Order: sequence, then structure tokens, then C-alpha cells
Amino acid sequence: MALIRCCFEPPELPEFFDSFVQKCTDSSCCCGCCSALRPRYKRLVDNIFPVNPEDGLVKSNMEKLTFYSLSSPDKLDRIGEYLYQKATKDINRKRYKLAEIAMEAMDLLLQACHAQTTLNLFVESFLRMVQKLLEDNNPNLKIMATNSFVKFANINEDTPSYHRRYDFFISKFSSMCHSSESQDLRDSLRLAGIKGLQGVIRKTVSDDLVENIWEAQHMEKIVPSLLFNMQFCVNVMFVKKNLLASGDMTPVEDATNVTPPVLAEEVLRELVGRASFGHIRSVLKPLLTHLDRHELWVPNTFAIHTFRIVMISIQPQYSYTVVETLMQHLDSNFKSSPKTRTSLAVVLSKIIAIAAGESVGPSALDIINNLLTHLRTSVSTTTEITTEESQYQEALINALGEFANHHPDYQKIEIMLFIMNTVPDLSKKSKSDQMLQNILLKSLLKVGTQYSTVSFEKAFPASFLQPLLKMARAPHDPTRMIVMQIFQALLDRHQNEQVLSNVSVKPYPALSQEPPSRSDIIFTHKYGANIMQALIDSMALSDRVDPLSSSYNTAALLIVEMSCSETVQEFLLFILGIQQVASTVETLGAVHKCNLHAIAISLLVLISRVTGINNLLEYAQKIIDARREEAAYYLPPLLEPKKMSSKNLNLSLPHLSIDKLALGECLQNAGMDAQRLNTGAPYTLHQTDHPGHRHSWVESVSNMTQRNSSADLTVYNGDVDSVNSSPGVTKKILAPEFNFDAMKRALAEPTETAKKEQRERQMQIVQTFREGEFDDLMRRTEPKHELIQNRLNELFNSLAVERQITQSDNKTAQSQASHEKPVYETNFPELFYY
Repeated sequence: MALIRCCFEPPELPEFFDSFVQKCTDSSCCCGCCSALRPRYKRLVDNIFPVNPEDGLVKSNMEKLTFYSLSSPDKLDRIGEYLYQKATKDINRKRYKLAEIAMEAMDLLLQACHAQTTLNLFVESFLRMVQKLLEDNNPNLKIMATNSFVKFANINEDTPSYHRRYDFFISKFSSMCHSSESQDLRDSLRLAGIKGLQGVIRKTVSDDLVENIWEAQHMEKIVPSLLFNMQFCVNVMFVKKNLLASGDMTPVEDATNVTPPVLAEEVLRELVGRASFGHIRSVLKPLLTHLDRHELWVPNTFAIHTFRIVMISIQPQYSYTVVETLMQHLDSNFKSSPKTRTSLAVVLSKIIAIAAGESVGPSALDIINNLLTHLRTSVSTTTEITTEESQYQEALINALGEFANHHPDYQKIEIMLFIMNTVPDLSKKSKSDQMLQNILLKSLLKVGTQYSTVSFEKAFPASFLQPLLKMARAPHDPTRMIVMQIFQALLDRHQNEQVLSNVSVKPYPALSQEPPSRSDIIFTHKYGANIMQALIDSMALSDRVDPLSSSYNTAALLIVEMSCSETVQEFLLFILGIQQVASTVETLGAVHKCNLHAIAISLLVLISRVTGINNLLEYAQKIIDARREEAAYYLPPLLEPKKMSSKNLNLSLPHLSIDKLALGECLQNAGMDAQRLNTGAPYTLHQTDHPGHRHSWVESVSNMTQRNSSADLTVYNGDVDSVNSSPGVTKKILAPEFNFDAMKRALAEPTETAKKEQRERQMQIVQTFREGEFDDLMRRTEPKHELIQNRLNELFNSLAVERQITQSDNKTAQSQASHEKPVYETNFPELFYY
């Protein structure tokens, strides 16, 4: 029985009469007419194969088979099984053309019958055939099988599949991605492998019932296979850029070529884009492992390229996870070489800006805290900062700056405040603490340069300004210079920092400015004295040119941004304070004092030009001319302490100093108020009280002597402090008659008639003095001695009456000392109770 076989099987007898006339084409058949006993689907399948395999699929017979499959869908599984058996025999006999025809027939049937409910049974045979072709060593069969699988992956099945697995396909396609055949064959196999992985991803991600492709065993095959092909893309990319720049290759030619790196990048984008929040780490872990094992962090061109692809492709709400994972990887590599850590930090700085837009609130501060922790770890673990370690720290600072740059301004202020609170206190004077201070302040400066200042009140909240001013008095020169750079970054709203970098008495070219707003003026009155006091203390700490120039730059920006008629007196007191420190502090060196004098006169010239007070500018120019003749070392440029001998410096030249009374006269001649300048004291070193502070009425009441109600009303002068406390408002002189109409006219602005009458009176006076006789002018200008004497008598009488009232009050107070009343009853008598 083994030598003779028949073409039909006993269970298939009911189909015996389907076609009796056809003859058997099998040479081993036992009878010539037994083909009539074979099933119809087998005869249809046999008829699609040509006599000569080179002729390809018989299209007419294939249409018959397709029609039969559509009309009898229950036969699909048998047709698929029969095709698989024939393909298996052909592959075993090395008849690859016939195997290819069988695979082509499978594809056509799959495309035609994909809507059938019984497709699942046919798919099993289809996948078995694809697997059989992939197992063979023939590359053409592998490529054809992959293309068939991709076609199958693009079909949306209506019925779920519970038992289908793709382990073999993932492993086989991944191995094809690493093909090492000849050049042309290698690229074809790698492209086929990448397409196969793409088909597996599409088929499994959309169907929850099939195998979970996000498991580690699958991702560890898929992700490295894609990255292996993308590795060659970086060098090729640079070569193509050069070719495009030179004109040897057009962009159209480049776009038509689909290479394995390009396709692998596309598949990686699709994979990351389909990943949910819980699956992102499943992709990132093998990615980081691949970069570690193949040492692709140094140089980090490929790592940056890969992570940019990930950040662009990922869903925006999950981008924070990538940054967090990369930071954790940086934590695990804290013992790696500085170059590796620097490359990791650079990659972080390149991608962190993309995640910044989705990070708000605690997540933003969490990233900042992680970066600051890495900075502190870098400082604490190294006894001496090398070039590579400093590059690592700079990369972390750049990452912090890039992250903060993509946040709104209010969050930048929070980030700066958060960083400021982590800076070590000035009481810690060890070398490591000073290094950590500088590193953290540099990171603060990086954030500050990204901040666009609109209002100084918002840029310098009290909780941020106070520790910053404290750091401005640090004994370490580099620390103070960084603090000054932070001030300059936040103060410079009109890009004047470079223009004002050099100390000079010459007019600065291209100086941009605008009048300060009301909020800025209020900020100056509230905190300007504290800032200027800190600047004076900073200038007195070091005689080196760089720290002094940095402090001058900050002071100059402060003047340019905040100077106006309401704040000019405070800045003049600041200039006088610098000069007073240079003149009175004996511990300063001679060169240091000369530099302070030069800074003071430079700031005086700057403020006179900024405010447009010509009298002040003329006075400053006179001092400059005098110093050029007698003491040129009192003028810019600043002197180097090591290059200048202090023996030739004569510091006893009080007539070359800036005079406080002369400044007051200049302001008065310009029609400005000079009361604050005349009564206020210049700033001094380590001044704790607010120079512009006015005591409140509560303090005034508590310091008053206890007097009765009538005495308070007699002595009190109601207009002493009300008008003078308002900046820029001068007290109006009331008319002699104190009725309602007169006071109303005094408060109102002068009318055109009044102005015209005033001009006429002035012209009459001028004409009188020009044309009048000398004797007449003497009589007109003769002093009224009697009037003056009467006024003096009235003043002396009022003082005598006040002295008597005071004495009587003292006697009354002594007599009532035994029953002393509470303070509130004395200062607030019943007359004022509500």
C-alpha cells in the first residue's frame, strides 16, 4: 500500500461526482481517471500552478479559486491548509518558484476574503506558511514572506483572536534587521526586517487580546534592532547635508531613497507614539541599555538624535517621563567618567525644553531639584574641579536654563527663589561651600537671563531680594561678581549692560532708556536704598578692578532704569556715600580709594545725562576738569592695584570732591526739590536702617510728651508732613484771605488770564529795571526795616507764649503724677473719640 496511493481519501467520497471527466495530473496516481474522485477545492488549487514554474500564477484559474472561496467560505481553512502542504513540499524539494506562487495565492485569497467571519482559520494556515518561508535560508522567500505579513498586518479583523502568538515573527524580523550579507542583499533584508517589526507593532498594539508586545522580552528585541539600523543614519545624515550644500545631490533624489535608517526611525516614531503612560519606560529601558552597551554616549550625536525623536513622537502629557527616566539613568551613572556624565547632561539639556511646556507646579520644581542635586553631588564628590567636571556642571546648568526658559515668567521667579533657598549660607566659608555657592548662583544666573523683566516689583520680591543682597556682601570675589551679573540680567530691560560695562565719564553711545513707571518709582523708594547700600558694601570689600567694574555696571543700570525727578535725590546720596567711604574709611588702600572716587564722578555724570539736569552736568564737568589738572588718578579708567604705586597718590584734596551743598543748589536751580538731599545723610558702610525711612505716626505719638488736647491743637501744624511726604508735589502758597473761594483758587491751576497777567507784570519789572533811573530803583529796592522788625517781634512774642504754655503744662503734669492716666487717654482725648 505504501507504493501505490490514490488521489482521493475515503471521507471525500461525497465530492466524487463533482467532476468525473478530469484526468489526474499526478504521475504516481494509481489510476488515470481518479482525479474525478478528488475534492473540487484541491482541483482548483492545483489548476493555479502552471506546468512551467517560470510562467507564474495562472490568473484565470486563480479567479475561479477566489470565486469559489467567496461562495464557499467554509472551505477557506481547507484551501489554506492544502496550499501550505504544497508549499512545504516545494520548499523541501527546493522548488522555490512554486512556493512563491503558493504564497502569492495566499495573499490574493487573504485580500479577497478578509471580510469573512471564518478568516481566523485561514489566517492560521497563512501564518504557518509565512513562518515556513521565513525559516528557509533563501533571502527571496524571506522578503516575500515579510511583505505578505505586512499586508496581513494592515487588515483590520472584525473578530478577535485569542490564541495567536507572534514570538517567532518578532525574533525572526529582529534577526533580519541585523543581517550581514552583501551590501545590496543586506539592505533588502534589513528593510524587510524593519517592515516586519512595523507590521507586528501595528497588529498587536491595536488588538488587546493578542500577546502584549510591551513586555520586556519583546522590547529588548525590537528597540535595539531599530537603533542598530539608525546608528548609521547619523554619519550618513552629515554626508548628505554636505552633498546637499555642495549641490552634488538634490533633495528630490534624497527623498526617493528609502534606506534602513530612515525606515527604522519611522518605525521608532510609530512605536513611541503608540505607547501609553505605562509603556513608555518599556521602550526607554532597552534604549538606554543599547546606548550603554555600545558606548554611544561619547560622542553623543546619536543619543541626542534618538532622544529628540522620542520627545517629538511621544504624547505631550507623557514627555515628563522621558526626562525623569534620563535623570534616573544619570543617577545610576554617578561613578561613570565625567565625559559620559557630561554627554548625558547635554542630551538632557537638548530635550528638557520639549518637556518644559507640560511641566507645571511640583513637577517643574522636582526637575529643578534633581538638577541641583546633581550639581551638589558633583561639587561634594570632587576635591578639585577638573576641566571635564566643570563641563559636566556647565551642561547641567544649561539644562536647567533650557528648562526654565520654556516656562512663564511667574514660574521663573519661583524657580529662582527655589534655587536661592538652596544656596549655602555665608557663614560657611569652606572651599567646597564656596564652590557650591558659585555653582548654584550660576544656575540662578542662567534662569535670570531667560527672564524678561517688566516690573521690578515682580522681578525682585522681598523673599528673593533679601538673600540676594546678603550674597552681594559675600567676602569671596567670584561670588559677588555672579550676584552682580544676576542683578544686571534682571535690571537690564533695554539691553544697556554691554554699553555700561566700562567705567567712563564720557557720554555713552546708543544708550536706550524710557521713564520709569509708577510701580518702579515706588519700588525704588521702598527697596532702592537697600540695593544701593549693598552695592557700597560690595565696592568696599575688594580693590580688584573686575569686582569694582561689575558693581559699577549694576549701579549704572539701576540709575538708567530708575532715574527720574522723584528718585534723583536718592541716587545723589548714593554717589555721596561712595565718596564718603573713599574719604573716611582708613582700612581701604590708596588705589582702592581713587577707584571709588572715579566711580562716584562717573555715576554723577551718568545721572546728570540720564535725567537731563544741565546744571548738574556742568558742575560734574567742572570737577572733572579740575581733577584732570591736579589728580588724574581720581578719574577713570580704574587703576590696577598691582600695577600702581600708592606713593604718588595724594588723597588730601577735599576741593576735588563732590560737594553736597553744590548738588542741592543744582537741583534747586533746575526747579527740583532738594529737601531729601539737604537733610538726608549719605550712605555709609554696614548701614542697617533704611535711609529713606519715615517714622510712622504711631512712633511719633509714643515719643510725644504727654499734653492735653488744647495744647496739641495749638502746637500742631497740619501741613508739615502731608505734602512733603508726597514725592514730586510742592506745597502751594495760600492767598492772604482764608475763605473758601480763595482756597479753591489756590488749589486750581492758574488760568490763561492769570498767566497773561503774570507775564505782563514780569515785563513791567524788566522794563522798569532797564529804563528806570538809579535813584528811583534804589527807593524801590530799599529794604523795609520796619516791616522786618514787626515780623521779628511777632515771632518772639509767639515763642514766649509757647514757652509759658509749656511751663504750665509741666507743672500740671507734675501735680498729677500720682494719678497718671493711661497713655491712650492722654494722646487720644475724648474729643477725638468716635
